[in-house]
Amino acid sequence: MTSKLVLVVEDDPGLREAVVDTMSLSEYQCIEADSAEQALVILNQRKVDMVVTDVQMGAMSGLTLLKNIKANWPQLPVLIMTAYATIDDAVQAMKDGACNYIAKPFAPQVLLNMIDQYMPLEKVEVNRPIAEDISSQKLLQLAEKVAQTDASVMILGPSGSGKEVLSRYIHDNSPRKEQPFIAINCAAIPENMLEATLFGYEKGAFTGALNACPGKFEQAQGGTILLDEITEMDLGLQAKILRVIQEREVERLGSRKIINLDVRVLATSNRQLKQVVAQGRFREDLYYRLNVFPLTWLPLSQRKGDIIPLTEAIVRKYCAGETVSVDAGARQKLLSYSWPGNVRELDNVIQRALILKSSAEICAQDLLIDEDDIIASSDATDDVASNEDNLGAELKQQEFQIILDALKACDGSRKDVAERLGISARTLRYKLAKMRESGIELPA
Repeated sequence: MTSKLVLVVEDDPGLREAVVDTMSLSEYQCIEADSAEQALVILNQRKVDMVVTDVQMGAMSGLTLLKNIKANWPQLPVLIMTAYATIDDAVQAMKDGACNYIAKPFAPQVLLNMIDQYMPLEKVEVNRPIAEDISSQKLLQLAEKVAQTDASVMILGPSGSGKEVLSRYIHDNSPRKEQPFIAINCAAIPENMLEATLFGYEKGAFTGALNACPGKFEQAQGGTILLDEITEMDLGLQAKILRVIQEREVERLGSRKIINLDVRVLATSNRQLKQVVAQGRFREDLYYRLNVFPLTWLPLSQRKGDIIPLTEAIVRKYCAGETVSVDAGARQKLLSYSWPGNVRELDNVIQRALILKSSAEICAQDLLIDEDDIIASSDATDDVASNEDNLGAELKQQEFQIILDALKACDGSRKDVAERLGISARTLRYKLAKMRESGIELPA
């Protein structure tokens, strides 16, 4: 999913860090400001999708910042948070254009749901996904046919292959295209928060639930909901999802009121579904309910006809108004690489190349590709390749065990694990995804 950028304005470093950590649970990107004055400097320098600000700060208060934002960026949503929760402040903030008002202390889920509720919807491009390879063209033809129905669709494929892009394409070509498309990454939200996010909750349903909040199913009413990486969901919640899909109704947490649903369900997974079902980690009845019409994006390495067209599209995306070409040597290097990270990795490689290029043309030396994967994709002899594969498998298992040990030592904290191992949070997420694909159980 495309990350949204949230500006967090809070003069207390501890509270600011806590809010940013909470945002990361839903894969929001954050930029921090320790004062209203600094926030205005940032807003004049870059575009953000939402502002979350404290009220009581230094020389300029959050309410003054709010007025300034509405005067200069009237469409930018601003969420006010404060420990000084008075009716007068709340009313004034709403009058001045705040999208809502949240009183500290608050539960992380309450903040995330409020941000989800007021975050501007991403504009969905109606153009066809890049599909020049014959396998991709056949897949889109199937997607266009199933889009005209209300059948549940299970989209399979490795991480980064474009499963959400295909989901959006199905929605955009369906009779529901004018209605909401709501996507939720089931792997990115902790289990104890996922149920409330999906089904919604009433005021007082749990500690910190100061206001009622609709769930993702309600938000998708009349449209489509995408359950991204659904196989990462625990079995108990799978049973509840099954009931919602079967009965076409939902109850918020803390409520007995039944809400009838008119929602189409799409789901994605990067796992071998039949294998996960056989292992008892995914409900067989839910599998059959969702797998009415399965579609599979192949790994990028198996649809080489898409690589150069995708590259050209990525170049256009990041070079608006500038003409940049890709020379023959760079094209050959792109086509000979194995792309373990698929389209997402290709996007990263091209972004780096655009920074490094010394002319209006991307050359082979501008493409910084992981050396290990270059070796893996080279034309070595079968014997040498076999020896390298065996060694690589052993090293990978050792690496996975080190990560598992670190997860246990850090009580599952991804942030602490990344710091302990000296790697970035992004690298850790990538390695954890690879571990899941290998069938390794990860601690919560």
